[in-house]
Amino acid sequence: MVVLRTVNKKRPVNLDLTSIRFPVPAVASILHRVSGMALFVATPLLLWMLERSLDSAEAFDALKATLDGFLVKLVLLAVLAGLLYHLAAGIRHLLMDMHIGDSLEGGRRGAWSAIAVAAVATLLMGVWLW
Repeated sequence: MVVLRTVNKKRPVNLDLTSIRFPVPAVASILHRVSGMALFVATPLLLWMLERSLDSAEAFDALKATLDGFLVKLVLLAVLAGLLYHLAAGIRHLLMDMHIGDSLEGGRRGAWSAIAVAAVATLLMGVWLW
């Protein structure tokens, strides 16, 4: 005779993702993955720009004129922001691999530091672009 168990259906189910608050290290980790994917997607654009800039003087001048547009600068700033955040978070992970900041409080401080460093560097790049 087969005995089937009943599953306890009284467990809470929370499907509202806006009500979940992630800790800062989790947000930093998710942003690190998202910035890596964004850089992967942006790589063909960056390679095309490199190819155009090295093709000839006329192609370089045409690319330079294209990069003067507001929307193009905004896209470039977004790519740079992703690169800067990915770099800062990657350095944070390397430090954690060396057991620097791998405690609970160190993880929080490292996550806030990576976000702050990337934000300041992005701001400076925005000033430099414009």
